Amino acid sequence: MKTTDTPPAAPAADPAPAARRPAPAVEEKSSEGKVLNVFSHGVLIIWAILVVMPLLWAVMASFKTDDSILSTPWALPDKLHFENWSRAWSQAHMSDYFFNTIVVVGGSLAGTLLLGSMAAYVLARFDFPGNRFLYFLFIGGMSFPIILALVPLFFVMNNMSLLNTQHGLILVYIAYSLPFTVFFLTSFFRTLPTSVAEAAMLDGASHTRTFFQVMLPMAKPGLISVGIFNFLGQWNQYMLPTVLNTDPNQRVLSQGLVELANSQGYKGDWSGLFAGLVMAMLPVLGAYIVFQRQVVAGLTAGAVK
Repeated sequence: MKTTDTPPAAPAADPAPAARRPAPAVEEKSSEGKVLNVFSHGVLIIWAILVVMPLLWAVMASFKTDDSILSTPWALPDKLHFENWSRAWSQAHMSDYFFNTIVVVGGSLAGTLLLGSMAAYVLARFDFPGNRFLYFLFIGGMSFPIILALVPLFFVMNNMSLLNTQHGLILVYIAYSLPFTVFFLTSFFRTLPTSVAEAAMLDGASHTRTFFQVMLPMAKPGLISVGIFNFLGQWNQYMLPTVLNTDPNQRVLSQGLVELANSQGYKGDWSGLFAGLVMAMLPVLGAYIVFQRQVVAGLTAGAVK
């Protein structure tokens, strides 16, 4: 009887070396990621210190006396001197500057968002001859230096009897802020679903009703984001009111702060000057703190459809 011996099976290859091959690359990538993470966090911490420290120092100085500001500028105040704030509010006319600024910025911000959203919606949703030309015309307005238009703008407003008036400054602020507003909201309206507007039109809604009752509420994150940016720019605007608003009774906050710095500097009332400075910063900081989530949502909404 013939038998065949089965040859012994070859030893299986050890899979361990193959499995261990990617390990150095993974470890190298993780180490690089950790180094980059530490570096980015370090840069953010340094940037936060550079931004926050002057603000905290200004707030601290607004509650100190003039002698303590000059002798021990980095020390905490012995007590909170609220009389600095009351003196800046009443004697330095910060209340008048605040009222004028709220009227001008409030009116210009409302007009900018209304006109900008309407123009952006038309440019984003309707195709008509000259659509792209108008869109790039608004973009070109963002690159035009406002300082080149100050002299002709002064004579135009003088001929229209708009100099040293709040409504004239409101119109200039709106024209100054419209290019960026239209550019921002046009991209935002393009990301909104067209099916909702089409459904509203099928239900009998007009274009005006569809815009104000359907599309505009959907664009709330974008409106808040561009509104915050316009608020910051208009609240801190100094060049336009200096040229177009020379009446002392119509001064806005930026002009008032310069006047306060000149007058209080000669008087040596540094505590009142810092109190007025903090008063001007608080509305801007408060607006950003309240709407910071909406700002981030509006900036990232157009990234993914």
